[in-house]
Amino acid sequence: MTAADPDKGVEKLEDVIVRSAEQVAGQVRAARDAISTVIFGQDRVVENTLVTILSGGHALLIGVPGLAKTKLVETLGVTLGLDAKRVQFTPDLMPSDILGAEVLDESGIGKRSFRFIPGPVFAQLLMADEINRASPRTQSALLQAMQEQHITVAGARHDLPKPFHVLATQNPLEQEGTYPLPEAQLDRFLMEIDVDYPDRDAERRILFETTGAGETLAKAAMNADAVVAAQRLVRRLPVGDSVVEAILSLVRSARPGPESGETGKLIAWGPGPRASQSLMLAVRARALLDGRLAPSIDDVLDLAEPVLKHRMALTFPARAEGRSISDVIRQLKSRIG
Repeated sequence: MTAADPDKGVEKLEDVIVRSAEQVAGQVRAARDAISTVIFGQDRVVENTLVTILSGGHALLIGVPGLAKTKLVETLGVTLGLDAKRVQFTPDLMPSDILGAEVLDESGIGKRSFRFIPGPVFAQLLMADEINRASPRTQSALLQAMQEQHITVAGARHDLPKPFHVLATQNPLEQEGTYPLPEAQLDRFLMEIDVDYPDRDAERRILFETTGAGETLAKAAMNADAVVAAQRLVRRLPVGDSVVEAILSLVRSARPGPESGETGKLIAWGPGPRASQSLMLAVRARALLDGRLAPSIDDVLDLAEPVLKHRMALTFPARAEGRSISDVIRQLKSRIG
């Protein structure tokens, strides 16, 4: 074997990655185009949700009712070829209503045995609608499943399907009868995605497309195996040193301490290392979605707010001055960009 053989092997491996990236990018763009035939005026929301799924994470969708959050999850299930289910969270919802439970069966000969009946959490794409309306006990049961990718009922372990993603929604206007997610549980979500009102042109299109005799249906563009392959590819994409340093600088400056400078006086607590991990995966996924083989600093700046927003809190004086987390993140981004 000559000394040049290892280099040829590396070149072949790079060629394989390039071909895989081109193929996967085409599939993901086809899925995005299929979603756009059903969901109008929410391009950024659709993009960030796809980035979250390609990163292998979970997303928290924040928006008032009627902005197609439920429709988005249904459409994602169809276009990505995933088994999608929905749970409407209410104060009386129990953990067993989500996870499943064991029931006692009795055979014809009088023999009794327990049988596990899976709950709706056994899905590849689960919509947790109005997650803040359920009790902390029920919230923690779902969020444990999100983190561990399995559940335990009566001492028996039950693995969740792969891929497994939770898209949870919250109504920002609802205050009474809600149980806000604790900070440690919010950290389990890769992104917090704000769903805003559509612009005038998009709302005009919604009027014509959704009130006519026919209904536009989403079409499948991928399947579960293709989604898993895309998630593996995301982790193999190279990341330049400048992008890594931008991620580290941004996340570390979002914590109170010397690295944040004067801005640190506004921050009560900031993101942990999981935020850096989430941002690293998200910028790779966004690059793949755009058909690029490596992320850029612009990806870091664009994804900083949805990745960091729910992982930070401001001090009381900062809130009294009318400052917001979005303002602080923009101030931190200006140092990098």
